[in-house]
Amino acid sequence: TPTGYGTPLAEGKETRRIDGRDYVLEYPIHADFALIRALRGDRWGNLVYRKTARNFGPIMAAAAKCTIAQVREIVNLGDLDPENVVTPGIFVQRVVEIAAAARLMAPPGAAA
Repeated sequence: TPTGYGTPLAEGKETRRIDGRDYVLEYPIHADFALIRALRGDRWGNLVYRKTARNFGPIMAAAAKCTIAQVREIVNLGDLDPENVVTPGIFVQRVVEIAAAARLMAPPGAAA
């Protein structure tokens, strides 16, 4: 990234000049597990997101060794429009459907 070049964040890190612009090299993010939320998914793990769930869900799905996706609805294969699939199933190992009632329940002892 060129953003941190010349700042204290770049101290001790490898830098390179590419096409006349200086960059700080960073290691990629890795995770053993990623727990992500999506709007819909199929049993192969193809995922469609809604709103801010799209911010980090796809990135973490690609970075993790094992991705578990919580979806509102598991749909049949072929029901997701390929143009809307953000995370392909190759990055998802498990898909769990959470019923609407379970999403709306308050935790024990929480104020109503």
